[in-house]
Amino acid sequence: MSSEIVLSASGISKSYKSELSESRLQVLEDVSLTINKGVITSIVGSSGSGKSTLLHILGGLDKADKGEVIWKGRSLSEFNSDQLADFRNKNIGFVFQFHHLLPEFTALENVSMPALIAGESIDKASKRAIELLDRFGIADRKHHRPSQLSGGEQQRVSMARALMNNPGLILADEPTGNLDDVNTGIILDMLFELRDQFGVSVLLITHEPEIAKRSDVIMEIKNGKLNPL
Repeated sequence: MSSEIVLSASGISKSYKSELSESRLQVLEDVSLTINKGVITSIVGSSGSGKSTLLHILGGLDKADKGEVIWKGRSLSEFNSDQLADFRNKNIGFVFQFHHLLPEFTALENVSMPALIAGESIDKASKRAIELLDRFGIADRKHHRPSQLSGGEQQRVSMARALMNNPGLILADEPTGNLDDVNTGIILDMLFELRDQFGVSVLLITHEPEIAKRSDVIMEIKNGKLNPL
C-alpha cells in the first residue's frame, strides 16, 4: 500500500442535542484516522453508530465540535464556505445509498454537473460524461432520467458522477444498501477497479462485514470510538 497520505483526521468529536432531554448525545469521541493513496478503507458499525456522521465531517459536509481534518497538508477549517464547496467538487467523489440524482435531468446531465459547476464547457463535460457512462456499461441509457433507470443503473450513474472531476478520494456511504447481490458485486468490483487502475482512495461505509472484508483496511465505530479490526 502507498505511504502517501491523502486525508487524515485527528481528535474528531461530535455530539447532538438529545430530543428527549437537555443532555447531548456523543456520537464521535476523539476519532483519528489516516487514508492513504490507492487504499480502500471500510468502516463498519451498527446503525446510529456515527459512520455517516464521520464521513460527512471528512468530506466537509459537516463540522466537528473538536478535531481537525487535513487534506494533503491543509486543514479544512481554513476554508470558507465557497472554498469548501470548491474543494469538495474538485477533490471528493460522493456516492450515497440513495443516489441523490437530480430527477429532472438525464443520466448524462447528472454526470456532467460537477464539471459544469467547476467551469468546464458543456461539450467537454458531455464528452467525459459519456466516456464514464460507457465505462460503467450504461452509455445507452444516457438520455434516461433517474425514474427510468433501475436501482443498479442509478447507482452506476451516481458513481460516474462521483468520478467526473477525477477526485483523489471517493466517500461511499452504504453504496450497495439498496441493491441485490448481483448489483452489489458489480458496484464493489468497480470500486476496486478504480483503485487498481487510477490509484483512487476509497472510504467505504457499510454495515455488512462480508463487504468490508474485501477492503485493504477495516475499522469499526463503537461507542463513539474508531478502532482497527
